[in-house]
Amino acid sequence: MLLKRIIVCLDVINRRVTKGVKFHDNKDIGDVVELADKYCREGADELVFYDITASAEHRPIDIEMVADAAKRVFIPFCVGGGIRSAADMRNALLAGADKVSLNSLAVQDPSILTASANAFGSQCVVLGLDAKKVGVSQEFPSGYQVFIQGYRTPTKWDVVEWAKHAVELGAGEICLNAIDTDGVRNGYEVEITRKVAEAVHVPVIASGGAGTVDHIIDAFETAHADAALIASMVHTDGYTCDGIKAEIAQRTTLPLRR
Repeated sequence: MLLKRIIVCLDVINRRVTKGVKFHDNKDIGDVVELADKYCREGADELVFYDITASAEHRPIDIEMVADAAKRVFIPFCVGGGIRSAADMRNALLAGADKVSLNSLAVQDPSILTASANAFGSQCVVLGLDAKKVGVSQEFPSGYQVFIQGYRTPTKWDVVEWAKHAVELGAGEICLNAIDTDGVRNGYEVEITRKVAEAVHVPVIASGGAGTVDHIIDAFETAHADAALIASMVHTDGYTCDGIKAEIAQRTTLPLRR
């Protein structure tokens, strides 16, 4: 059984960590490298850095930020945003990232998943997947639709079908972000997280909505997620990853990375 992981998400604009609700109303949290170092020391199992304006600004991810973070962070970290080719992915990995998240690009050019997995190994390829509940239909049998470009663009893909196809192409992990619960701190979207986790053989990260330790336990026990992505809990709500893991250990028998 895989050990359950707590992953801290850092959405970045101009090297500043920001946090919004459902991709809007972002507020400044602090310097990205300083916060990465802090969360690393406070027990995060992994980190994710999203350069959230890179794609919209038609530029590659901030490689200097990746390199600076790599000098301070001693746990695995993933980066995303502004990855437009296998060459961009190579640059991010050479700068110190352990994994790269592909989201919009993977939908627009699925061959990037296979090319990246062949070049760097599927363990380096994380599929970022933004899911919105639209109701069960013939077009979307899971009841959830894939959106790209920061929730601005709907796609033809049903969430479960896209997750399965992406894994077949080479994705080694899936970060499933539920648009409807993102940043609201009322819990993860358990239904679609469970559906994806049961449909694929790679680790699934629950993302969007964590506000309490109960929500994280629910993601692990009910949604069958392998990892839980958190942001507001450590950015503004006074939690630490070590504290979260200690509470989970007291209340459950879940296998945690310690």
